[in-house]
Amino acid sequence: MPDIVHVTYAQTGQSATTDPLGMREMQQKVYQARDAQYLLLKAPPASGKSRALMFVALDKLMNQGIRKVIVAVPERSIGGAFAATPLKADGFYADWSPNPLYNLCTPGMDGSTSKVQAFKNFLNSGEQILICTHATLRFAFEELDESAFDTILLAIDEFHHVSADGDSRLGELLRSIMAKSSAHIVAMTGSYFRGDSVPVLLPEDEDRFTKVTYNYYQQLNGYRYLKSLGIGYHFYQGKYTSAILEVLDTNKKTILHIPNVNSGESTKKKHEEVDTILDAVGEVVSVDPDSGIIHLKRHTDGKVLKVADLVNDTSRDREKVVAYLRGISSADELDLIIALGMAKEGFDWPYCEHALTVGYRGSLTEIIQIIGRATRDSANKTHAQFTNLIAQPDAADDLVRVSVNNMLKAITASLLMEQVLAPNFKFKTRLSDDDRTEPGEIKVRGLKEPSTQRVQNIVESDLNDLKARILQDDTMLKTIPGTVDPEVINKVLIPKIIQARYPQLTEEEVEEVRQYVVLDSVVKNNLMVDIQELKKAIQKDESIQKAIQGGVPESQINKDLVPKVVQALYPDLEQDDLRKFSELAVAEDNPAYSGSESGDTRFIRMAGQFVNIDDLHIDLIDRVNPFQKAYEILSKSVTTKVLKVIQDSIEATRIQMTLEEALLLWPKIQDFVKTFRREPGLHASDPLEVRMAQALIYLKEQKRKAQYGQG
Repeated sequence: MPDIVHVTYAQTGQSATTDPLGMREMQQKVYQARDAQYLLLKAPPASGKSRALMFVALDKLMNQGIRKVIVAVPERSIGGAFAATPLKADGFYADWSPNPLYNLCTPGMDGSTSKVQAFKNFLNSGEQILICTHATLRFAFEELDESAFDTILLAIDEFHHVSADGDSRLGELLRSIMAKSSAHIVAMTGSYFRGDSVPVLLPEDEDRFTKVTYNYYQQLNGYRYLKSLGIGYHFYQGKYTSAILEVLDTNKKTILHIPNVNSGESTKKKHEEVDTILDAVGEVVSVDPDSGIIHLKRHTDGKVLKVADLVNDTSRDREKVVAYLRGISSADELDLIIALGMAKEGFDWPYCEHALTVGYRGSLTEIIQIIGRATRDSANKTHAQFTNLIAQPDAADDLVRVSVNNMLKAITASLLMEQVLAPNFKFKTRLSDDDRTEPGEIKVRGLKEPSTQRVQNIVESDLNDLKARILQDDTMLKTIPGTVDPEVINKVLIPKIIQARYPQLTEEEVEEVRQYVVLDSVVKNNLMVDIQELKKAIQKDESIQKAIQGGVPESQINKDLVPKVVQALYPDLEQDDLRKFSELAVAEDNPAYSGSESGDTRFIRMAGQFVNIDDLHIDLIDRVNPFQKAYEILSKSVTTKVLKVIQDSIEATRIQMTLEEALLLWPKIQDFVKTFRREPGLHASDPLEVRMAQALIYLKEQKRKAQYGQG
């Protein structure tokens, strides 16, 4: 099926360009905040977070009175990102030179006891830099007093592993160190959203951090090579191994993540799954004894592919493969990685073009991390792709509700990624018809701008994380089939989630945040057409220039050639809208319908019609369902039968009914079907027919539960 999200970038090279100190754009932003005691960096994979930490850490060691730096990573394989780095060669005043003896993530340093002792030895030594796992930090902390961290910089990579939950040892460690020591902290993550209802930090702790945010759009738009990113889903029935070749293109450098053994998609035999996938692709020719890399002769053309099996958990074999992966320096050295829990966070294979994941991942952070494996900038690719292979819900399946939930969450995850990948707008209140809009701005009548710094911080730094919480909320997921009024979603359900996430906000502050969330979601989820952009594209188009030079009549050019240019820029336009915007693009009274020189030339599609940006009002935004695109995706992606299974599954969780009432209505349902030759409809105007439809869904659900012993 086609991509749900497809984004094209300008390839400005800006995010990869370095300044005289050797810093990329994001690293410059972090370095400007280097004096902060508590620093929270939110930046996408491949943006250079590890090197940003090096710059800040060295400045703190040399200029801020910090005596030691401890870098904690979630797993050993990520520790390589913090290995010795010659920063002086690119203009910085010092090199990052950790002693290998105190890199506790390297092979050969085994056993938690020896690592903890090495950690304590480091604190008492003259060495300045230690690299360890989160686990080693936790174990060492249990044997130390908080004062041991005085004047130490503690850097926590993949910070979303921390949790405000009282049972989170890493979260408790962090709060204790902040409360009882003079330690500095740098927290780094590609996504601050954990995927569950527990916040990473308590609000009062979070407020103590200086935040630096660098978004996905800034990163990808500034690449040199990568031009576009696609996000798509493929639905299958039966075993996923029988459908894998429908989405696995071994001509593309691919990371394939098979499902967790505890998930419904798994066969529970992970090694057999790997063998089945390999057999489907080709024939194993050999396994390199030194690297553990599999040489696979492809069935279709005999080409020998190099495959890394990270599902094999024999430690010696896996270490060989991991060591080989760390040393890859060209695209020809690897074609396919098959993994289960590895090769997600911090894993660097820049040549990867396709991240293929089987089964829905419950954490949006995990999805963002997996997509990040394919979004490194590399000369071997212009397009990166994420594909999620998901089981299609089946009414006869006892796990139908789980399947439905997974599908809905997968679709909302793609909508969130579309928001994350889109450029940011500055929203301001439109005060009058003559209120001029600056570049990058959208002005909206009736918009409440942030009245406090707390609201301003949420709007500037936390909006995507808040959207993630909203989009994945169980109550919100039930609104996707379009049966809940948009204003109820926007004015009742969303404020409740905001209030739960930020309990310290006043009612007025909640409303301000709500308006920004809804406005940003609606604007980014809907197609926007810029007439000025169209005009420029028409003026530059070679075929139109040739037609003008060849004396082709203007009317014919406008009729035949202009729509092709418009469609190339906005392929999602329907025919009527294509004609309309083609006419607008060549009209002399632009920039907008009004013909005003200060008018905005952008139009946005909302609720089936295009609205000029000048006419936006917050009341109009509130009448738009932020999940409308999710429903459109759902209805286009599955059959009518599957869509009904999804709707019935959701309705079954809403319906308040007793078995007695349903049984009483059953004869009436039978009579209805005989009379009208169809089942009663949930959206009928007759309330009795609606109740019969609810009773039918209720009875089907009870029958399913009885059949699978869930009574």
